[in-house]
Amino acid sequence: MSVALDADAALRHLKRRDPTLRKLITQVGPFRMEVTGLSSTFVALGRSIVYQQLTGKAAATIHARVCQSFGSAKFPTPELVRDAPVEQLRACGLSGAKTAALKDLAEKVLDGTVPSAARVRKLENEAIIESLTQVRGIGRWSVEMLLMFQLGRPDVLPVGDYGVRKGFMRTYGLEALPAPKALEAHAEDWRPFRTVASWYLWRALEL
Repeated sequence: MSVALDADAALRHLKRRDPTLRKLITQVGPFRMEVTGLSSTFVALGRSIVYQQLTGKAAATIHARVCQSFGSAKFPTPELVRDAPVEQLRACGLSGAKTAALKDLAEKVLDGTVPSAARVRKLENEAIIESLTQVRGIGRWSVEMLLMFQLGRPDVLPVGDYGVRKGFMRTYGLEALPAPKALEAHAEDWRPFRTVASWYLWRALEL
């Protein structure tokens, strides 16, 4: 189910279907979202857990400490995290909740609940969300970010994302943030390129 994101086709479609979005696309310019690729679901979700609710610099520091505590510059393996004392992870600066989430992630990777990167690439978006949100501390938004920025899936709409909702409010001249269902209903015209539309709504906050 690996789907390439065709930016040119996406922009043609979005401009044709939504005149207001067309104006935003013209203002922002070319689509420049970077897709990093997914090499390990454990590493990707582990990083997501560490970075939750922290500024980039603070999260990067704690992430580096976790790696260093296992004697490497790379994120540890699921086996190492599963077997590590809780105190080791807490000493890196992880909260009790994040430590428990990392432990749960390691267990679910090892028992097959969380599929490998190779398997994930073959799954539909909703199947990926259903599978990965079984991990403690991993919600729908975290998986949607993985779908967009690591798998490059073209039709993801994170309706719970504050930036996307705020960008929509500004772009469409609303007085309040749109309800997720209202945003989802409007975005039907954007299918199958809602990832690209979402990226432009984030950029709307930078204009």
